[in-house]
Amino acid sequence: MNNLKYKRILLKLSGEALMGKKEYGIDSNILQKYSLEIKSARALGVEIGIVIGGGNIYRGIENSIDGIDKVTGDHMGMLATVINGLALQSALEHQGVLTRCQTAINIDKIAEPFIRRRAVRHIEKGRIVIFAGGTGNPYFTTDTAAVLRAIEIGADIVVKGTRVDGIYESDPEKNPNAKKYSRLTYSEVLNKNLGVMDLTAITLCKENKLPIVVFNMNEENNLQRLLSGEEIGTIVSE
Repeated sequence: MNNLKYKRILLKLSGEALMGKKEYGIDSNILQKYSLEIKSARALGVEIGIVIGGGNIYRGIENSIDGIDKVTGDHMGMLATVINGLALQSALEHQGVLTRCQTAINIDKIAEPFIRRRAVRHIEKGRIVIFAGGTGNPYFTTDTAAVLRAIEIGADIVVKGTRVDGIYESDPEKNPNAKKYSRLTYSEVLNKNLGVMDLTAITLCKENKLPIVVFNMNEENNLQRLLSGEEIGTIVSE
């Protein structure tokens, strides 16, 4: 515990990450891999909250081409995050990890409603809390939801797990010569239009002095290494 760089984190995972090599849905192998990584991080003594996206099931944030209006599409996206949250909860519990799933929308037969004090109490008791349903409002991304929940639970940092090892000047999957940044300020992310998170999320981080680190979640033990103080990924701060 004394060697930990962060005591409490908010881990942000994309829904697309759960697809693995599938075209949509959830890859059980990825789900198990992530649950093991999270279990190992929790074993270090880190307190963990998680926000997961829903893009593997439905992307409400994109302009609809199927006749579904924007608000309805966003509501569908929120429900998709609940599906992913329940899947991750089940995978973690199979690993013997104590969890709670809280939602920003009322589905009390399935998960607890989000209540900040209750969430913090769960985390203090060593449970991993999965926050589903986004912010509960249309027009806000799960990145914004992640930052909002991080601020509410008093997290030290937002840890964004992706399939690349940090922030690049352009997409490294399309441009192998893209330059990687080790450190950035919030203003640089906004001015360079790097697309790490949306404008609302970055602004919230900036106003609340909440750092973000972007790293490769798919590389084994990366999360533990990051939490133990290794320079992993790209950090965004003041």
